[in-house]
Order: sequence, then structure tokens, then C-alpha cells
Amino acid sequence: MKIEILKALNTERAARRAVVVVTDVASGEQRLVKAVDVATDPLRPLIEKHIRSGKSGMEETTRGKVFLTVHVPPVRLIVTGAVHISQALAPIAKILGYDVTIVDPRTAFASPERFPDVKVIAQWPDEALPPLGVDRYTAFVALTHDPKIDDPALTHALAKDCFYIGALGSKKTHARRLERLKAQGLSDAALARIHAPIGLDIDAVTPAEIAVAIMGEITQCLRQPVEEPALEKAS
Repeated sequence: MKIEILKALNTERAARRAVVVVTDVASGEQRLVKAVDVATDPLRPLIEKHIRSGKSGMEETTRGKVFLTVHVPPVRLIVTGAVHISQALAPIAKILGYDVTIVDPRTAFASPERFPDVKVIAQWPDEALPPLGVDRYTAFVALTHDPKIDDPALTHALAKDCFYIGALGSKKTHARRLERLKAQGLSDAALARIHAPIGLDIDAVTPAEIAVAIMGEITQCLRQPVEEPALEKAS
């Protein structure tokens, strides 16, 4: 790999931006495709497919075979609410490869004993979230039912373009939530990005079942194609 490609690759990875190295199998020539350039690349459909899957692989093109080496930032899950659902959600997310962080100012709930091997921050969202570097490779879940905790966290997540944003609550609860957030100046388009009621509709009842439904919906948003490049509108 040429030194200039390697330097550019390391820069993109350090900034938590997806990047793909395209290698012409016949000639060995390589080029780097940054996330911001995917939309205009001649191999856009193939590159988008590999970015969504997070896997490298060989592809046949009109110009011959190419190998796509994919570098995708590790996905993260940030949860507000150290509740029973979170206790089930955290280990499931970790099995799926997510770096999990629990945020809850209520120290009686946000403890290492309740969440072993998980990063727990016992602070209010306006203090805890900014240093975490929330980005489009972050899934955000609000589970407290407390507007003082969930509302500012949702506002932060929307501003940072998380690939998934979900909030616990019934349709009536969410309607009241939307009214509060609209009053703070958030647009209908922004609020439409919140998945609520949260999770896939599998008639989940127990905290563990709800956690499965949530991770199912997060996985669906991460992996399934959308009209615009998944997670990579701009960098």
C-alpha cells in the first residue's frame, strides 16, 4: 500500500469515518474511497453494500475483479436509563459487538454492580454525552420515562445524526414527548427519526424480550439499505 493511501486511511479511521480501499485484482492498483465520496463513486452500490455489512470482499465489475477492503468504525450503543431493560440490553449489545455506555444521574441505579463490564456514567446527559463523541455510528436509546433525562439526551442524539434513535413509551407518551421537543424548536423532520414505541413489533413483554426487540430494530437500521447511503450522508 502506498504511503499516501495509508496516511489517508489512518486519518479517516482516527476520525471514526468509514473508508474503503479498492484494489484492482489484475493490476494491483489501489485507491481510497472516503465516506464523503461514496455517493459519486462509480462503484457506489457495491461500496455501500460492503459498508452496511462491515465486511470486505471480492466483487466483479465491468472493469474486472476488485477487492474491497472495508474499514468501518466500531458501533456504539448509548443508553439513558439504568433500568431493567438496560440490564438485559447491555449484554445482548456487547455480544453483537457494540461498545455500550449507560448514562443515568440516579446513582442508586447507575452502579457497576447492576452493570458489570459496562461503562456507567452517573451524570446528567448534558454533562455525560458531549465528551462521548456521539456520531453516526452510534445507536442511542432512551429508557427512563423521565423527561428531565431523556429529552435533553434525545436532543443531543438528533443533533449528532445517530444512525438509530429510539425511545421507550406508548404512542400517547411519545406524542407528549414530541410536543415538548417541538416546543424546544426541533423540526418535524428531525423528530420523525425517533423510533417510538421502541423496538420491532414482536409483542415483547418482559425486559429481556423488549431488549431483543430493540436490538433487532437497531440491527435493521444498521444493515438494511436506505435511499441515501447508509450512515454516510456527509462527513
